[in-house]
Order: sequence, then C-alpha cells, then structure tokens
Amino acid sequence: MDEETLLKFPCQFPIKVMGNNHAEFESEVVMIAREHDPKLGEGAVKSKPSRTGKYLAVTVTITAISKSQIDTLYRALNALPDVKMML
Repeated sequence: MDEETLLKFPCQFPIKVMGNNHAEFESEVVMIAREHDPKLGEGAVKSKPSRTGKYLAVTVTITAISKSQIDTLYRALNALPDVKMML
C-alpha cells in the first residue's frame, strides 16, 4: 500500500499554483503537471488573474495515482522561480 493518506487512488486531485503573471507562467505549470500526469487534458486547467493582474492562479486537476506522485509534483512546481504559493 502507498504511504498513509486519506486519498483513495486513482483520484482527481486539484493543485492551485499562484505566481507572477507573465506570458509563460501557465504553460510552465501545465508542462510540469503533464510530466507527472501525461494524460492531462485541456479541461483540467483553469487560470484566474488577481484583481490587479500582477499574479495568476493556475488550478491543474491531475489524475493522481499515488501520494509520492503528488509530492513529487508539488516539489517540481515549487521549484519554478515565479511560484509564490501553492494549495
């Protein structure tokens, strides 16, 4: 069995990444998410700029197959220089 978790795999798992709003931010987040979930579809990504437009929140819903996959994806996304916060 996978590491102790309340999640039952596989499952849909949303990850919200907030960072500086620039032309490549969303595509960088999606590219990394696709490395961890190759079947990620276009409908699995939603973006919303902040009120001032300085930041962008990108929510990516992956099909998670293990806790280690989620942890590895969080680490990869957090390594992006423009990421300010993740939920």
